[in-house]
Parts: sequence; C-alpha cells; structure tokens
Amino acid sequence: MFDLGWTELLLIGIVALIVVGPKELPVLFRKAGHFVGKIRGMAREFSRAMNNAADDAGVGDISSTIRSAANPLKSSVDAVKKATTDYATYDPKTETGQLAGERAEQAKKIREHAEKKATDKLHNEKFQNSGKKGSTKGKSAKAKNTSSLKD
Repeated sequence: MFDLGWTELLLIGIVALIVVGPKELPVLFRKAGHFVGKIRGMAREFSRAMNNAADDAGVGDISSTIRSAANPLKSSVDAVKKATTDYATYDPKTETGQLAGERAEQAKKIREHAEKKATDKLHNEKFQNSGKKGSTKGKSAKAKNTSSLKD
C-alpha cells in the first residue's frame, strides 16, 4: 500500500526512538499494531460488503457468461459434464424417463431393421455375383469343350 522499504522503516524507527523515548516506544508500537489491525479488519469487511452487493446485483452471473463466451471450449465441456450428471440422475418413473425409454426402444428397432436390410442386401449381391461368376465359368467350360470337340 505505502511501499515502504527497509531503509524508510529504519529511519522512522530512529525518529520515533528520539521523539518518543525508549520507555514509551514498545507501547507506541503496540498501539500502532492494534490500529493497523483495525484498519485491515475494516478493509476486509468493506471488501466483503462490496462482493456481497455485487453478487446480489448479479455481477457474478454476468461475469461467468462473459467468461464462457470468451472460452467456448470450456463452456462446451461444462455442458457435457452437466448432461452426464443429468443422465446419472435419470429416473425412468417420470414422464420424461418413460419417453426416453420409448425412444430408446424405437431407436433399437430402427437399428435392428437397418442391420437386417443391409445384411439381406449384401446376401442378395453375393448371390447375384456368384450366379454371374458361375455362368461365366459354365460358358468358358462349354467353350473349351466345344473347341476340344472340333479339334
């Protein structure tokens, strides 16, 4: 606060020793210590009162909003954390929980149906490809047989 160095403190101590005297110097320092302690206590109380007033006015909410806008990665991570804690407190007995359960069942059915269709499509493509390959082999075998008969 006042930015006093060792030399300034030494000079003040020497002047106080000369002006007050060696008998009254400890009493003076004790009173000065109590005074400084009271000043610090008043400063802490003032600081607390200002922080409480700022919290009541909503300054903390505004500053957190500004911080989250300045750091979108942290805000998205916080949103994921919030979602995971919401999922951890999931209650299937509520209306929202029942809807979530129904949607999960529907999504499972859709996935199973899509998987079945994809498997059927792959099976049909393999069957068609094997039929084409077999017919090609058959033609080449017939061509060889007819060419060998001609010779």
